[in-house]
Order: sequence, then structure tokens, then C-alpha cells
Amino acid sequence: MPSPTPVPPRDRADTPWRSEGAPPAPPPKKRMPGGWRGLILTALIVYLITNLVLSFFNEGDEPTISYTEFSKQVADGNVSKIYSKGDAIQGQLKAKQPVPDGGKGDYTKFVSQRPAFADDDLWANLTKQNVVVTASPVVEQRSFLANLLISLAPMLLLVLLWVVIARRMGSAMGGGMGGLGRKAPPKPVELEGVKRTTFEDVAGIDEVEGELNDVVDFLKNPDEYRKMGARMPGGVLLAGPPGTGKTLLARAVAGEAGVPFFSASASEFIEMIVGVGASRVRELFSEARKVAPAIVFIDEIDTIGRARGGGAAMGGHDEREQTLNQILTEMDGFSGSEGVIVLAATNRADVLDPALTRPGRFDRTVMVSPPDKSGREAILRIHTRDIPLATGVDLAQVARTTPGMTGADLANLANEAALLAVKRQQTEVTQSDLSDALEKVQLGAERPLVMADEERLRTAYHESGHALLGMLQPGADPVRKITIVPRGRALGVTLSTPESDRYAYTEEYLRGRIIGALGGMAAEQVVYEVITTGAENDLEQVTNIARGMVGRWGMSERIGRLTAIPSDGQSPYGLSAAPATLDAVDHEMRRIVDECYETACRLLVENRDKLEALAQALMANETLDEAAAYAAAGIPRLHK
Repeated sequence: MPSPTPVPPRDRADTPWRSEGAPPAPPPKKRMPGGWRGLILTALIVYLITNLVLSFFNEGDEPTISYTEFSKQVADGNVSKIYSKGDAIQGQLKAKQPVPDGGKGDYTKFVSQRPAFADDDLWANLTKQNVVVTASPVVEQRSFLANLLISLAPMLLLVLLWVVIARRMGSAMGGGMGGLGRKAPPKPVELEGVKRTTFEDVAGIDEVEGELNDVVDFLKNPDEYRKMGARMPGGVLLAGPPGTGKTLLARAVAGEAGVPFFSASASEFIEMIVGVGASRVRELFSEARKVAPAIVFIDEIDTIGRARGGGAAMGGHDEREQTLNQILTEMDGFSGSEGVIVLAATNRADVLDPALTRPGRFDRTVMVSPPDKSGREAILRIHTRDIPLATGVDLAQVARTTPGMTGADLANLANEAALLAVKRQQTEVTQSDLSDALEKVQLGAERPLVMADEERLRTAYHESGHALLGMLQPGADPVRKITIVPRGRALGVTLSTPESDRYAYTEEYLRGRIIGALGGMAAEQVVYEVITTGAENDLEQVTNIARGMVGRWGMSERIGRLTAIPSDGQSPYGLSAAPATLDAVDHEMRRIVDECYETACRLLVENRDKLEALAQALMANETLDEAAAYAAAGIPRLHK
């Protein structure tokens, strides 16, 4: 079941996990945004600022004028004051003058040099023009240190820029090469003001909650268990089909126990460079130990936890195996996992490495199966808490018609119903919205396809064949709806669901499923004496059921009570059985399907009037619900 609360964000992009419930960490240091583009832009800005600063300082440089020009300015009465040390003269004009000898700009302060052979009456001229002779220099010269700093400024800025680049590259290398270069360890993050997930947000899997309650109690009361010599379980493996709520259960355990929760996907540990995954695993467990007791959750652990020793490994030193070895060591090695419980989720528990699933690492394997009828009703109530439901909405009836659906499927169903209500401009979700949403989820969205009357009639016979054989077969799933409105890839759909959840199937029931699936092709054969391509999906279902009956479930006397075909339909070693056995499996599959097809054709010929009536009702109404379908066929509804 999807989580009703948001997932905490990552503190750093190179931290492949999220955490919640941990002590708040100081805000991360701001980094230079923009990557290499930012660095190039920064270098350009530094270069421009340096030039501006240096040009500012250079503007204060006073021009050196000739003694002739100086004498002229004195004679003109344009000199306000001077300072002389030896033959060197510094002065300031009353009015700006252009720089002589083709210089650029104007000047007011100047420096000059009185020649030793000059024999003019300089003092008399200065006194005559009321020029002030000062005791302090008119032009303040920069100190040696200031000149040194100005000359070294560009070099210092370039060195500083190089240090910044080197540190950024070192940080990247440290994250990508397993520790080359220094970097600060990531800090756990916490969502403030967000309610943590607990068992109140979980429904439909009560037996799994019972298994995990032991872990919660241990985290809450560790001293009581230690007094009895019991140790904390190292790990719990949650196995089950997709969408059954494994991730939500892990978060609920942490929220119920009130301990920090670190979550990561196994694929996020793997990088191209060997050693990165192991480094990240060490860092993750190190962070979890700092706030122990804590829970570490690894999703899709089969990504890195597959059995070792395959042909893809290069001497046992590839990245995936190094990451797996590090997880094994952290869970039950010399380092120990002090106060850290590892929860992991997988859809393929059968492919995991035995070293990973042994006691001491994953002490428990908890199967998370799709919910039963009461569980589905409870899940629907959770996912409709924020959805306004109209009076008379029967969630129990929806739960009865959704066998096999997982928590994620039911959450999607509730959301689709809400979307339909919005499109229909309603203020509440009605039973009709839920029913239409279920049709969309199970049968597919309607297609605006215009078919000729002849094509529609052929489709009506095809779907009527499926439905009629389902009605006639004893113990078959009741027909819930028939439609010749194109949905998804199908031109028509017949929906049949059981009254209650089934966990084991008899040979008679499976044969009935095959007969019902072949009903469409048989109807076309009986009515038109031709076969069309419309039975493609039906034949796929028939083949899978027949293969399972013969090769996996021992429902063939010729093959006997053995498994000739693996459950996934493939074998890692090529042939799963001897060629003669596989030939016998093929022969028995054909025999069962041929017998079922003959039965389907015979039943349709014997009930041709019911087939015609059902097809005509479909042509008139396009869609028939359960009651209308049985009434049109003239067959009493015997199923309870």
C-alpha cells in the first residue's frame, strides 16, 4: 500500500538513502551552484573585479611633468601648494590641466624634478604667486606592503580559485572512488510537523503485523529481552508481490517503535566504479549506529542480493558482489550491527544468496500476500478517509468484486473513482463512480472506436460464448459484466470474478477456466465456421493454464507427479527436463486443450438459443451487468 505521508528528502544528492525520526541535523553548507559552468563564470567575474580594482588604484598615479611645465604653471599662478625634498617636487594645481606631451586626461596633482643647473629664482616666484610650501608630502605614496598586495592580488585570486576547484573535485572523487578526497559525512534529516506512519495506516495484513510486533516490542523494551538472554533480530525480510505494502510496513514498524528510519533502494548503491556501493553501505550503517536503536530499510534487495557464483561475476570482485559482501559484514560480521535492525523487501526471495537469508542476518522471512476480502475492505476505508463518499456507498461490495487486488491496486481504484467524480462535477464519490473506476482498472479505458454492425455482431457472439460457458460450467466464477464496447486492446470484455478468495484450484475448476477462455473461439466456429484473430489473449491464458496443469501441478497421468517446468517458465541451465519429458508435456497440453475445445463447441451447439439471446441483448445494450446477463441467457443465478 502506498504511504499516506511524504517521504523525507535526501540531505545530499550522493547519499542514496532517506531517513526520518532521527535527530535534526544542522543545515548543510551551501555549495557553489552551477557545477563547471558556475566555476567558469566565477573565474570570469574574479578577473573583471581584479581589473577594476587595479584600475581604481592606478587612477591615483600622478603624472610626472617637466620642470618647464612646472615653471609655466607657477608663472600663471595655477599652483596652490608644493612640497619639495631635495630636487624632487610634488605639487597641486588650482585648476585642472591637460597632461602634457600627449598624455591622456587631466591632472591636478603632479611630481617634477628641478634640474641641478637651474638658476632661476624659484622661491621668489613661489612667494610672488602665494604658493604654499607644505611640510608634508602633497602626494601620499602607497606603502611597500600595499604595492606588494596589489601586485600579488591576481595570483592570490587564481590560487584561491584553484583550491576551490580542487576541493570540489576531491569531494566528487571521495564519493565516486570510495573515499579519495575528504567529505563530510551525511547527516540524517527529519520532516518536522509530519505525522509518522504507524500500524493504524496499515490494513489487510494483520498476520504480518503480528510478526513485526515482536520487532517493535524489542525496540521499545530491549532490557526485558536482554534479561532473558534474547538478542535483537538482525534483520527481517519482507517478501511478496508488488504493491502489497512492504515499504509501508517497514515505515510503520519504525514509526510504531519511535526509532529513526533510514530507507534506500538497493540499486542506488551500485555505480560503475567498483567500491562505491561498499563505501555507501559502510556510511549508511555508520550513520544508523550513531542514532541506534534504528531501522535500516533496503528496498528491492534482490538487485544486489542475488546468489553469488554466476558467470557474470569476474572472480567475485564485481561491484554488486562487493556491495553484497559489505552488507553481509555489516549485518553479522566483526563490526556487528549494534542496535540496528535491517528490514528488506523483495519480490524474488527465491533468488537471494543463502548467506543473506541465514539466521543471524535475516532471522525472519515474512510473506506479505495480497489481502483477503475483509482486508480489502479495511484498505479501501483507509484510502477513502480523505474522499467524500455519498450515502449508500458499499465498500464491502467493492471488496467482494476485487479478489487478488493488492493495496496499491485498491489505492489506485479509490483515486480513479475520485477523478471520475471530479470530471462529472460531483461533490461526492458514488457507487457508480467506484464501479466505473473498477471497470477502467480491470478492463481498460474505453476506446472511441466505430465498428461496423457485422463486426459488432461477431464480437457479441464471441463475448456471449465466454459468458455462456461460464454460466453453464459448475463451480465456475460468476459472470459480473459483459461488454462489446472496445476497451484497451480488446474489442469486447467478459468479466468473471469468484464469490470469495481462492487459494487452491482443482483440476475440474482449471478445465472450466480453459473451456470458458475457449468460448469465444468456439462461438465463432459454431456460428460462422471461421476463426479470427480475436482469440489471441484467450489462447495465451489457455496455454499458461494447461502448461501449469501438466508441467507443475501433476494433473496429467502421463507426466506423473513431478515438476517438469519451473514456476517462472524458464530454467537457468537450458532444458528444465529431458527432451522426451518436454515432448510428453507438449502432447498432454494439446490433449487437454483439444478436449476442452470439443466440450466448449458441444455446449454451445446444445445451448444455441441461449447464445443467440445473449448476443442480441448485447447488440441492443452493448453492456450487461450480472443480473441482466443471466436474465438474457435465461439461466438462473445459482451462485451465492
